[in-house]
This record gives sequence, structure tokens and C-alpha cells, in this order.
Amino acid sequence: MNVKEAAKLAGISVRALHHYDEIGLLCPRRSENGYRDYSGGDLDRLQQILFFRECGFPLGKIRELLEGGSFDREKAFELQRNCLLFEKKRIETMLETLERSIRSMKGETTMSEQEKFGGFGWKNPYEQEARRRWGDAAVDASGNYLSSLSEEQRKGLSDRMDALFTGLAGLCGEDPASPPVQRKVGELYRFFNGLGYRYTPRAFAGLGELYVADERFTRNIDRYGEGLSRFLKRAMRIYADHLEP
Repeated sequence: MNVKEAAKLAGISVRALHHYDEIGLLCPRRSENGYRDYSGGDLDRLQQILFFRECGFPLGKIRELLEGGSFDREKAFELQRNCLLFEKKRIETMLETLERSIRSMKGETTMSEQEKFGGFGWKNPYEQEARRRWGDAAVDASGNYLSSLSEEQRKGLSDRMDALFTGLAGLCGEDPASPPVQRKVGELYRFFNGLGYRYTPRAFAGLGELYVADERFTRNIDRYGEGLSRFLKRAMRIYADHLEP
């Protein structure tokens, strides 16, 4: 499989695969004409790399883990599965929070300041297992950021989130790749990453995919503006591709 085919299959950029090769993380064999050829074994390694990336591991640490004599692929899969199942639950909770927030905005229900942040700032219970198995430096802890905020600060974050989605809805007629749109999407990315939980570029793009794939997301996001969910899916993918080395 050539580099374009491998990139399309994995849902990442060709530039990212070139970078992985340059840093010795994923080095496929070269054909006689100098092109990269990816074998089944290379794709297995790429899958493992992307699972680690989704769990917040930096590229340098992933290389150390994959090349270490103590690396156990089955145990890695098990931990990665648990981490991602936790993230699934966290996102489901955020969906419920978002739906209730929009209903509250319309006067259909009320929410306490605490309820407005359901799903944000959750600490992954598998973090300590990752620390024990692979070391502190590999784990990007979410911490307890939101719990340290006052009610006034929490309300400020809630208002900021509404303002970001409203602002993006106002840009729906623009090219998703245009500088104004990408600047606003960048604000959204930094906002999410400022809530005590780190989104990798791929996770951020995946969130955009959910805005279209999950009807609850679609329904709630599109209340800010018709077609906003589809627009964000494209805009967030473009932004993530530019962040990915």
C-alpha cells in the first residue's frame, strides 16, 4: 500500500505519515523508485500508534513504548479500550448536558451551575494504570480544573461556549478552510482544551464527526444555526489536519 492509500485508510494526512517516518516511529520499506510501501505489519503498527495518540501519548513516548522489550500489544489494547470506553461515556454525558443546556436556554428547564458542566473535567480512572505501566510523562492528566472554579467562573465558561457556537453559526456561509473560520475553530479547540481535558487533533476532528453521526449532536448543534453540524465537521477536520505534524 502506498503512502496515499495508507493515509486515506487511517484517516490521517500524508504529511503525518512522512513525519512518522522521519522520526523513526513508522518506517516502511522503500520501493526501487524510492516510494514508501506499507506492509500489513506497518499498518498494524500504525493502528497501535493511533490508539496511543487518541489516549494522549506524545509521539516520542509512543516510539519508546513500541520499541521497548516489555511492550505487550494485548495489554496495550486492553488499556486503550478501557480508556476509550471511558471517553465514550464522558461524551455521552456531555451530549446530555448540551441537550439540557439548549432546553434551559429556551426556558424549557432549569440547570444548576454544577449541572452545566456534566462530562467536563472528568478524571479518567485508567490514568493511574497508564502511569504505572508506562510512566508519568506519557499521561496527560485532566485534573480537577472545573471543581476549583467559582460559580461565577463556571457561568462565564458556559456563556463563552454559547458565544463560540453562535459565532460559528454566523460563519456557515463561508469556506470552512477560510482564515476567519479556522481562527474561530481554533478558539473552540483551545476552549475545549482549557477545561481540564486534553483533546488531540484527531480527537477534536472525531468530535466534529460525531456532530453529524449522532442525531443528538446534530439536533442540538443545529439549533445554533441550520447546517452548523455539517459545517463544523468539515472545519474541525481541516483544523486538525493542520495541527497534525
